[in-house]
Amino acid sequence: MIVASAAVSASSDVLVGLAIAIPVLIVGVGAAVGLRLRGRGIKGPVPPGEVVSDAPTDVELERSAEATRTATPDAEATATPTPSSVGPASVEEAERAEPVEEAETLEPATYRGRLGKARGLLAGYLGSVRSKGKIDSTTWDDLEEALIRADVGVGATEALLNDLRGRVKSNEIVGPEALVDALKSDLVSMLSTADGALAMPGSPAPAGAADLDADDGRNLADDERPVAVWLFVGVNGVGKTTTVGKVASRMSAAGTKVLLAAGDTFRAAAGEQLSLWASRADADIVRGSEGGDPSSVVFDAVQRAATKGHAVVLADTAGRLHNKINLIEELKKIRRVADRPPGRVVEVLLVLDATTGQNGLAQAKVFLDAVDVSGVVLTKLDGTAKGGIVVAIQRELGLPVKLVGLGEGVEDLVDFDPEAFVDALF
Repeated sequence: MIVASAAVSASSDVLVGLAIAIPVLIVGVGAAVGLRLRGRGIKGPVPPGEVVSDAPTDVELERSAEATRTATPDAEATATPTPSSVGPASVEEAERAEPVEEAETLEPATYRGRLGKARGLLAGYLGSVRSKGKIDSTTWDDLEEALIRADVGVGATEALLNDLRGRVKSNEIVGPEALVDALKSDLVSMLSTADGALAMPGSPAPAGAADLDADDGRNLADDERPVAVWLFVGVNGVGKTTTVGKVASRMSAAGTKVLLAAGDTFRAAAGEQLSLWASRADADIVRGSEGGDPSSVVFDAVQRAATKGHAVVLADTAGRLHNKINLIEELKKIRRVADRPPGRVVEVLLVLDATTGQNGLAQAKVFLDAVDVSGVVLTKLDGTAKGGIVVAIQRELGLPVKLVGLGEGVEDLVDFDPEAFVDALF
């Protein structure tokens, strides 16, 4: 019994010792692990009652800054400031440092840039001619087909080729390359014979147009000088009203005081369309009632222009070929009314659609019978391969092409330049 009691007592002592030693051991191991983790920069469990800050110490900050300066000595110079740290001075410096992109400005249309279709039609034929070593019958066939397909017209084509054949026969022209160059030069000469100048205020009147400086036997003071009237004629759908608006914009931009006359009182919305152009051009407009007398509208416009000091009246007119007799009589009346003092008609411009080709010549003859047309405005020239219609108009009608449309913008209505036009085709 004594032995058993001693054994039990010894076991109890061992258990008590273990109970004390194990917690101590656990605490010791935990502390050691925590110290080791902290030594590696890893946060361990926070003992009760101890507050650990996440913020680095001053010593750590200084060491970090020193390391950064050592690793990237130019960091301060290359750093991009945040918006909140940029003051007014740095904003101004940034604006000066970065050039501001200027707004895109519209440049006038160029013939070469806009006549790609017409040039493409001729390119194959002219390339075939140039590639040959000599001038033969196929050379003349290629040139004839090229000119006819470009709508130069049979008469103009024959005149051009007959002249070239004679010069080849006399050895004035030798070789295909020289032949193409001679054709180009002849086209420029043919288109340069007509006077394409416009009767602008302050400039001498072109041939065939009324001279505003002539007083018809009267001694006129400067403030009594007649109001220049431009009449625009043509069938519906050729861009007549749009052309009036573009011309108004050009004149207003040049400092000329313009007034528009909505003389097309028969086409629905023609007056509204011209009113929009008047607003864009900063020009005045006179409109009549729908279906009203167009000559009355033009008369009122001339009177108002004289009163308000407008230098030019641009008059739109109706184009109704289905009733030719009435159309002719109406245009004649408008012309007579517009030519009464204080107005004077200085331009009667026939607006033709270039895409109609030779069909435009038939339209032109109708208007030639009605009024004394002074020149042609050829619209949509950029949209057709039939650029040769310019030659046909000037040769067969005896009318100068004065303006051409090379696009839809205001700046795309340009003065006709024979040399630039022909150069764009070759």
